[in-house]
Amino acid sequence: MSIYEEIEIEDLDYDPVEFVYTYPCPCGDKFRITLEELWDGEDIAPCPSCTLRIMIIYDEDDLPPLPDDNSETTEVKDASNEDQDLAYKTSKISLNE
Repeated sequence: MSIYEEIEIEDLDYDPVEFVYTYPCPCGDKFRITLEELWDGEDIAPCPSCTLRIMIIYDEDDLPPLPDDNSETTEVKDASNEDQDLAYKTSKISLNE
């Protein structure tokens, strides 16, 4: 397995919504590795468009925590409740006019 380059994790871009680290690939796409893969000890990020791969240099102590499985469900429920509150307030205003 050949590695194109070794990259410090601080040099990667992190998406806290998708829990994915990315780094520009010379082909124009991006190397990708998930937070879960890093916590599992994986340190190779492939490019989905070509054969290049990079090795990520990191310490697990510096990684963000993995999200709880329930956190996504809770966020969806919270958003749903906010939508219902807004709909209720809107209908109440319409009735008062």
